[in-house]
Amino acid sequence: MEEEYVKLIFGLKLKQIRTERNLSLFGLSKLAKLSKSYLNEIEKGKKYPKTDKIIILSEKLDIPYDDLVSLKLDKNLAPIGEILQSKILKEIPLELFGIKESNLIDIIANAPDKVNAFITTIIEVAKHYNFNRESFYLSSLRSYQQSNYNYFDDLEQKVVKFCKAYQIDLKSPVSSKELEEVLVEEYGYTINNNDLKKHKELYDLRSVFVPKTKTLLLASDIDEAQRTFIYAKEIGYNYLDFEQRLYTFPWIKFENFDQVLNNFYASYFAGALLLPRAALVNEFSTLIKKDTFDKVAFIKIFSFFAASPETFYQRLTNLLPQDFNIQTLFFLRFTHDVGSKNYYLTKELHLPSQQSPHSNETNEHYCRRWVSLKVLADIDKSKEDHAFDIQISKYPDDDVSYLVFSSATKDPFKKDQYRSISIGLLINKQLKKKMAFLEDPKIDTQIVGNTCERCSIMDCKERVVAPKILEKIKKNKVIDEVVSELTAKFS
Repeated sequence: MEEEYVKLIFGLKLKQIRTERNLSLFGLSKLAKLSKSYLNEIEKGKKYPKTDKIIILSEKLDIPYDDLVSLKLDKNLAPIGEILQSKILKEIPLELFGIKESNLIDIIANAPDKVNAFITTIIEVAKHYNFNRESFYLSSLRSYQQSNYNYFDDLEQKVVKFCKAYQIDLKSPVSSKELEEVLVEEYGYTINNNDLKKHKELYDLRSVFVPKTKTLLLASDIDEAQRTFIYAKEIGYNYLDFEQRLYTFPWIKFENFDQVLNNFYASYFAGALLLPRAALVNEFSTLIKKDTFDKVAFIKIFSFFAASPETFYQRLTNLLPQDFNIQTLFFLRFTHDVGSKNYYLTKELHLPSQQSPHSNETNEHYCRRWVSLKVLADIDKSKEDHAFDIQISKYPDDDVSYLVFSSATKDPFKKDQYRSISIGLLINKQLKKKMAFLEDPKIDTQIVGNTCERCSIMDCKERVVAPKILEKIKKNKVIDEVVSELTAKFS
């Protein structure tokens, strides 16, 4: 165990025993003939006493020496001991949020009972919602993105620097051919387009990188947009000089948080390379100045840059807050099996904090009026390559409205599955000034909820289940009001 954790556990145990004996720190100092400041340092986990001092403490506190030095904590401190011994604090990316581990340890040392209650609560919530290490890391990453409005100028500048060094024109679409040339000539890659398809177990993977031989195995059925993104991401890993990385796309496992974070950085680099900031800002600025929404022009933007809808929508989450000052938005990705009536939210991002449409972990049914689900139903029915729609979604319970763009395509990673990508922008005075086409009567407006179970729209024809959770809340509210009246009457 880390030395600082051993000190902390000893300090927690000493403080627990001292308080059980109804001794103040001053009292223990007089009893053991050790300075109060020295004992205070021990209890805060900053010092570990030598053997002779431990013997004195064990005698004066009437506790066996072995029990005092044991790393096992009892009673209400046990969960804290488990947390420290599990080294989970070493895995939490505290530095991303400007938190020092030493400060967190001080908090634990100074308020162990309250911290223990908090930790126990977190553990119970994690168990209830099947919260695991993967979920924690991804949640940490999302929080990091949100705290930076998902814009990282250092990565933007590195893309510009890379393009200048390798003579890549940011005003023209980047092809997979020129990126493959960089990987082969500059980074010594070998591109293999044949062997991955020989393993049916790897059907869901688009690429596998073998670091020992620098071999990049690619699925044979990937399109130009996927190939270009994979190449751009591999260049990102190399140009940004990341040793800790993931080796499959999509990833299937990770060893530490650095791999998750670097995967995000490499993906950001790829998005910025394929959809250059200056060019995209110029195209989008032209689009939003029109009085009516131009669907063809919208789709043409990412088609021109040979980017997938997901890469394009993700890129918008980088640039809208930074270059258009549109800072309240959400990004959603849904998947849907062919012929199924079920929809799964597999990825989301909310800036600057959670928006009205969001995931739930209790198997509730997402609102069927969402354009995210509508385009999935459309493409499932039409069997086209791309379904697109735009919608104004009004949430009466929250008194907010969003302008939502949504695209559905075949899932590039799974057979017989579709995915939709959506970005929603909060409609406020600022957005109304930015988006000239917001008053376009052709844009469909829908009254929506989050899930059927919590929806107050009684006449909804798209509803798939009754609003049982909402009904329970209302019932409990009525009961509470009657109990309050009864209490007041007989008081």
